[in-house]
Amino acid sequence: MSAARIGQAARESVSGLPPAFWWLWTSTLVNRLGAFVATFMTLYLTVDRGYSASFAGLVVALHGLGGVISSLVAGVMTDKLGRRPTLLAAQASTAFSVALLGFMEHPAAIAAVALLVGMTSNASRPAVAAMMADIVRPEDRVRAFALNYWAINLGFAISSMVAGLIAQHSYLAGFLGEAALTLTCAVLVFVKLPESRPEKAATQTAAEAEVGLGTVLRDGRYMGVVGLSFLISLIYMQGAFGLPLAMGAAGFSTTDYGLVVAVNGILIVLLQIPVTRFIEHRDPQKLLVLSALLAGYGFGLTAFGGSVGALALTVCVWTLAEIINSPTQMSLVVRLSPLHGRGRYQGVYTLSWAVASLVAPLLAGTVIDRFGAPWLWGTTAVLGTVAAVGYWLLMRNLPRSDGGVAGAGSSGAGAPAPASAPAPAAAEG
Repeated sequence: MSAARIGQAARESVSGLPPAFWWLWTSTLVNRLGAFVATFMTLYLTVDRGYSASFAGLVVALHGLGGVISSLVAGVMTDKLGRRPTLLAAQASTAFSVALLGFMEHPAAIAAVALLVGMTSNASRPAVAAMMADIVRPEDRVRAFALNYWAINLGFAISSMVAGLIAQHSYLAGFLGEAALTLTCAVLVFVKLPESRPEKAATQTAAEAEVGLGTVLRDGRYMGVVGLSFLISLIYMQGAFGLPLAMGAAGFSTTDYGLVVAVNGILIVLLQIPVTRFIEHRDPQKLLVLSALLAGYGFGLTAFGGSVGALALTVCVWTLAEIINSPTQMSLVVRLSPLHGRGRYQGVYTLSWAVASLVAPLLAGTVIDRFGAPWLWGTTAVLGTVAAVGYWLLMRNLPRSDGGVAGAGSSGAGAPAPASAPAPAAAEG
């Protein structure tokens, strides 16, 4: 492909999105550039502070528990207080709690503040997703969510390298650096992002105006998506939990694991945008079924990976699944969310990932200890198959925004909100 064609493709990938989206995108990138705590928490506790692996596991679990709690609370705040106030509160409190964690000495204090960091750092996710849905046109949402996911991974890739160098000299500097960057995000939100929460029309019925958590939990199709997201999350998180355990047991070094898992971030940065251009107007049912199978069997192939090169190839398979699944599923989540309940719906969706972050380490450790690593990879293949069947069943006869039916053989970027929910306004974004 010529340089001119590449340039044209790049311009088409980023064109047509509102300025507010790019400020939100910038905030996401800056925030992920400071992702120090989540990356180096275990090493900080075991290597720098000398605590046991079991205590480090407890602290990491408490950090994940904080995310479970804040997913629901932040979702309610996003709808009731607004997207902008929730983002400001979440990012300012994250900056404070991360800085505080760097000065904690007593184990109980470290554990308590880690729980607080987990709560505050995850509280912005429902607000970010809801604001993105508010300001981006429905037909551009797959592309917008893909660009945001690309920023997350680009920021994480850069921060992992830089933070690693910082950690060699001072973990405290890493904590304070993350706090400073998170505070910068709060300033960006305050200065550049207006409130995007849709106004409630005076003619709305009480049922349309009030969307509670009970409404979300009773939405069978949506909770099906949340359940499938949980299964997919269990699979993907084995890259952080099951893969290092299995490679360590097989005699691979930590450097080997670093090289293998680095393939994931590199491929996302290189391929997320071009792959999204290829899939954004294709049948979401087929994309989600394909991504579930690629994820499950990509990890399943790890059982046959006897070398660093072979393991890196398996990472290529499940990374492609991740690239396809993330923007497609996020677009589906928004389509199934009522206009004035997006915060709560996004909060429950975020909960699926938070709960998976608690279950995935237990699944990996238990299966590997009792049965061996091949059984774990066989389990991921089963989970991927179950998820693929689930997506196929869930999206049968699901109406699309163009009046067709998802899975009926024509393209479409997602399904509209269910009949019980007010449809997104045509002037959205």
